Amino acid sequence: MTKKKEQKTQKNASDKVNEEISDSSKIEDLTSQLEEAQQSTKDNWDKLLRSQAEMENLKRRTSKDLENAHKFALDGFVKALLEVSDSLSMGLKSATDEKATLENTVEGLELTNKVFSSTLEKFGVETVNPVGEKFNPDLHEAVTMIPMPDKTSNTVLEVIQTGFTLNGRLVRPALVIVVQ
Repeated sequence: MTKKKEQKTQKNASDKVNEEISDSSKIEDLTSQLEEAQQSTKDNWDKLLRSQAEMENLKRRTSKDLENAHKFALDGFVKALLEVSDSLSMGLKSATDEKATLENTVEGLELTNKVFSSTLEKFGVETVNPVGEKFNPDLHEAVTMIPMPDKTSNTVLEVIQTGFTLNGRLVRPALVIVVQ
C-alpha cells in the first residue's frame, strides 16, 4: 500500500505542479490582457482629450469668424456708399461756386441719385414705386383715398414716399394715394 500511496502522492504533487503551472500561465495571460486594456484605455483617454481640445479650438475659431463677419458684414456696402458721399460732397462744392447754375446743380443731383440707386441695387435693395399698379397692402401703405370715376378703383394714383425691399423682404412700405 505504501507504493500506491506513494504513487498517489506523486500524482497529487504532479497535479499540483501542473495546476500551479496552469494558474501561472493564466495569471500571465490575465496580466497581459490587463496591460493591453490599460494601454487601450490610456490611448482612448488621449484621443478623447485631443478631440475635446480640437472642439474647443474649433469653437473659438468659429466664434471669432462669426464675430468678424458681424463686425465687417457691411464693409462692402459702406465702401459703395462712400462713392455716393463723395458725389454729394462734390455737388455741394460745385453748388456753392459762384459760376454754379441751377441746371448744373440739378444735373449733379441726378447723377448722385443715379449712383445711389445703383449702389442700392447692387446690394439687393429695390425700390417700390407702384404708380398705376393695383394697391397691395403687403407693399404699400395708403395715406388717403380719392374718388376718381375715370380711374380704376383700388389702384395707386400717386406715391408720396417710395418704399424699399431688401432681397425681396419689405424694409419700408411705399406711402401712396389710392383711387377709391
